[in-house]
Amino acid sequence: MKRRNLFRLSALAALAAGGVFAATKSKAAGYYHGPVSDHFDGTRFFNPGGEPPGNFFDLLKWRTNGAKATWPQDYPSPYPTAKPDQRVNGADLRITFVGHASFLIQTAGLNILADPVWSQRTSPFSFAGPKRVNPPGIVFEDLPPIDIVLVTHNHYDHLDIETLKRLQAAHKPTFITPLGNDSIILSDVPDAKIEVGDWGDVITAGNGVKIHVEPCHHWSARGLNDRRMALWAAFVIETPGGKIYHIGDTGFFQGNNYRAVKEKHGAFRLANLPFGAYEPRWFMKGQHQNPAEAVEGMVLCDARHVCGHHWGTVQLTDEAIDAPVFALQLALNEKGLEHSRFRPMRPGEVFDVPV
Repeated sequence: MKRRNLFRLSALAALAAGGVFAATKSKAAGYYHGPVSDHFDGTRFFNPGGEPPGNFFDLLKWRTNGAKATWPQDYPSPYPTAKPDQRVNGADLRITFVGHASFLIQTAGLNILADPVWSQRTSPFSFAGPKRVNPPGIVFEDLPPIDIVLVTHNHYDHLDIETLKRLQAAHKPTFITPLGNDSIILSDVPDAKIEVGDWGDVITAGNGVKIHVEPCHHWSARGLNDRRMALWAAFVIETPGGKIYHIGDTGFFQGNNYRAVKEKHGAFRLANLPFGAYEPRWFMKGQHQNPAEAVEGMVLCDARHVCGHHWGTVQLTDEAIDAPVFALQLALNEKGLEHSRFRPMRPGEVFDVPV
C-alpha cells in the first residue's frame, strides 16, 4: 500500500505542471464569479468549439504506455547566465530567456516578465514532480527592476507562487493575468497589485504599452476539484516598436486563434510560441502544439521572428529532450523558412529583435 501511494503521489506531481492533472487541494470556490459568456458557463471556462482535456483514464493509459524518453539529469545551456541592462528604451526590443516558458521582455523602458518560474520543480511538491535540468538563464538577484509580470494560466509551470512571492518582495510589480487567477495569487501574495482580464480586454501598462488578453486553446487546474475554474489566455503586447504575441501553452485548434489574432492585430514583430511537450499526440494535441503546428502558427499570425519555448528545461511529456529541435528544423525546411526566424531558445540566450 505504501508503494502504491508513493507511486500515485509522484505520478500526479509529475503531471501537475504539464496541463494534465493536478494533485493539491484547491480553493476553487473563490476563483471567479461572473456572468455567463461564450467561454464561461457560470462555473467553468471552456474553449468554444474546442477540445476538452483528457480524463483520468486517459491519463493512466498514457502513463503506462512505456514510451517516455529518458532525459539527462543535466542539460546545460550553451549561453552564460545573462545579466540584463536596467532598461531598454524606445523601439528597441530585447528578449532574454529564463527557461521553459519564462521570458524577460525589455522595450519602451519597461521590464516585463512572462510566466516567471525560478523554482527547482514545476510542481505542487518540493520533493516530487518535473525538475529543472538547467538553472534559470538569469540569476534572480540580477533581474532589473520588474514593472509587469504576465501570468498566462495557473498550471504549475506557469504560475509559480514561490517565484511570485519573491518578485513581490523585491520589485512590487503589477501582475496581469486572466480571470480567476488573481484569487490564487492573492491567497499567498495578499499585497500584490493585480490587473485581471477576460479575453478581449485591454490593460494599459504605461510608456505607450498596452496588454491585450487574447484566447488560446488550453485549460487550467491547481487541484483535484478546480478544473477550468480559472481562465487561460495569450497576451498581445502592443509597444511603440511593434507587437509581441506571447503564448504560454496552446493546442493548435486548426489554427483558429492564430487567424483571429492576425485579423485583429495585424503582423507581429515577435511571437513567443511553445513548440515542445507534445507527445503522445492522441493525448496532448488539444493542449500542446507540436513543432510543425508552431511553424504553421508563425505563418498564420504573420510573425517575423519567433522565440520558441516549452522545451529542454523540465520533462512534461514523452519526447526526447532534443526531439523538438529536430522536428522544428524539418518543419521550417518544409515551409521554406529561414531557421534564424524561429529560435529554439536556451536559458541565458539574449535576442535583440530586429525592427
